[in-house]
Amino acid sequence: MRICSFLPSATETIYALGLEDELYGVTHECDYPPRAREKPKLTRSEIGYSKDSKEIDNKVRSALHNGGQIYELDFEALSNASPDIIFTQELCEVCAVSFGEIHRAVSKLPKQAEIVSLDTFTLKDILDSILKIGSKCNRAKEANELVSILNSRVENVTLLAAKQTGSPKKVFFMEWIDPVMSGGHWMAELMMRAGGDDIFALHGKNSRRIDWKEIVEYAPEYLIIAPCGFEVKRAQKEAKILEGLDGWDQIPAVRNKNVFVADGNAYFSRPGPRIVDGLEILSEILNPQWGNYQNKFGFEDYKRLSS
Repeated sequence: MRICSFLPSATETIYALGLEDELYGVTHECDYPPRAREKPKLTRSEIGYSKDSKEIDNKVRSALHNGGQIYELDFEALSNASPDIIFTQELCEVCAVSFGEIHRAVSKLPKQAEIVSLDTFTLKDILDSILKIGSKCNRAKEANELVSILNSRVENVTLLAAKQTGSPKKVFFMEWIDPVMSGGHWMAELMMRAGGDDIFALHGKNSRRIDWKEIVEYAPEYLIIAPCGFEVKRAQKEAKILEGLDGWDQIPAVRNKNVFVADGNAYFSRPGPRIVDGLEILSEILNPQWGNYQNKFGFEDYKRLSS
């Protein structure tokens, strides 16, 4: 079987299921595991380098508004890959080459490939997508074993959070900095399972723009900044602009030094196996007294901001 992946999360799952040798093409954003970077690239970015989140947002919105593209599909690379099966999604135009563009490209190939859409809105959807990849690629046993392990880890976090006394901790999870956007899709459930409550994150729904004044009035006890596609260092650099906003110093999370930046690219934005690592990171942030994950994650995964 010859596999192509238009999703970094699918690429991670394909490697986790031992299908590396059957993977013949990935996106330019497929960077985990590191050896995935060596696979032939099927896409490239059309918006180029952007220095900050505001510029990225402006470029993306402009491209979509004007009927343009964010990603370009490399038809020659896809043809050379000669796939039997392609994994993609229809959920988000910002996350991958459009579903329609892939269909049009595949229709021109001499060998027709099966196109499998992995659309994930919840934690269950993410785990089901792993099973789907396993089923489609003759790795059902391995997929079931992986999902069983992930479910066990999810349950461990859930039971740990149940030990805490009092109400769930008030959290705001920031999925984008400028403009400020809430966590979407699975983030509400991850937060609940970790012992937190984020009124702006709607279960199974898209992330959305939030007025900064609403966050100040909400007065979260914890502020977690994990922009989609950013690693810790870049998130920390861009989070500096928040310090100049009205009411920043009034937020309990800021006063009590409970502001964190995390690797949204690795642990929160991608609906793959490492989403459970993200859940464990949330648990460690909200319940550090238990210390269950303090030796598992380092400063490259998440860190507390000093100011």
